[in-house]
Amino acid sequence: MKNTDQEPNIQDINPFKTAWNRFHTEKLAMTGLAGIVILLALSLLAPFLANSRPFLVIMNGRVSLPFIRYIFAPDSTESLIEQVFNFSLLYLPITAIVLVFIRKRLKIKFIILGTLALLLLIPFFMTNYRLDKTDWRAKVKKQDCFALFAPVPYGPYEQTAKPYLKPCIDHLLGTDQIGRDILSRMLYGARVSLAVGLFATILSLIIGIIIGMCAGYFRGKFDLISMRIVEVILCFPTFLLLLILMSMLKEVKFNQSILLVILVLGLTSWIGLCRLVRGETLKQRILPYIASCEATGLPVSRIMLFHLLPNITGPILISFTFGVAGAILAESSLSFLGFGVQAPTASWGELLRQAFSNPFQYWHLTLWPGLALFFSVCAFNFTGEGLRKVFDPKA
Repeated sequence: MKNTDQEPNIQDINPFKTAWNRFHTEKLAMTGLAGIVILLALSLLAPFLANSRPFLVIMNGRVSLPFIRYIFAPDSTESLIEQVFNFSLLYLPITAIVLVFIRKRLKIKFIILGTLALLLLIPFFMTNYRLDKTDWRAKVKKQDCFALFAPVPYGPYEQTAKPYLKPCIDHLLGTDQIGRDILSRMLYGARVSLAVGLFATILSLIIGIIIGMCAGYFRGKFDLISMRIVEVILCFPTFLLLLILMSMLKEVKFNQSILLVILVLGLTSWIGLCRLVRGETLKQRILPYIASCEATGLPVSRIMLFHLLPNITGPILISFTFGVAGAILAESSLSFLGFGVQAPTASWGELLRQAFSNPFQYWHLTLWPGLALFFSVCAFNFTGEGLRKVFDPKA
């Protein structure tokens, strides 16, 4: 009788597929991942969802596209972050098309994607900023021409109605203290929260991984000195350190306040990750495969980058998702206190600050940003918990 039970081939086992099969069985983790995807989609599509400039205008037989210039040269004090999101909005569909039609030739993929990225960057550098105060809604109504507007035809900096207007048909979420549409500012505030959460956490990951891996691999005096420095920084109140650094950096009068928040959060949130990476590195350091790599004469940098780092990726990914949630909360707290993203840039914490004088009367300025923060933090925390169950053998 022929044995039908066949042992799986080790080469056929895909670790990413195995991890995904475990991850998608967790309902909370999939709910969190869906929330992250929605947050990313809203952040990227913000100019198409809320904008005062029409996509298309047909006036006196002439066709114009006022929206195009805004994509490449947004009229924002935080223009760099806006351009990063707008570039991603245009580049991600191009990447998807290339990956679909060119499947096997990896080198050609990188060459094509790199070339297209450079070509796409040209209009961002060539398009000059130009202040446009045209009231397109009034102009279109006056001249009775055809125009195609976004679903929310208001910009995040445009004063469109009375201050503190409650939710109505024209302004679904109401207006803020100077009459700006809250829904528009909420959509662009998602960009701020996501940019700070991702970029600040990536910066802290880079610092924490480098210091933690070096401390765990080399041990000895380097480990002793670096860990004492980490303990000194750990004893200092983190939020107080954030306030001090932000007040010092604000004196420089640098307009890109989002970059300052990213820099401060990234430089103060790497301590926990550094200690985690050091512990994981110490456990991997004594395993036979590291000794085999050293015996073959491989450079230390290659051992750490190509052999050690992939084996500690699981805890790093878990820490990354929780770190993004913490950075979003930290940015909102700083903006609420006036030390974060500066006006007129849209921020969820800044909207909460406007309702501080009377949160019950201005409930619409408390409710919507609060719900956005709650769901965003829950999404990243649920995803992180799902990753923990995937990578933790004791889960």
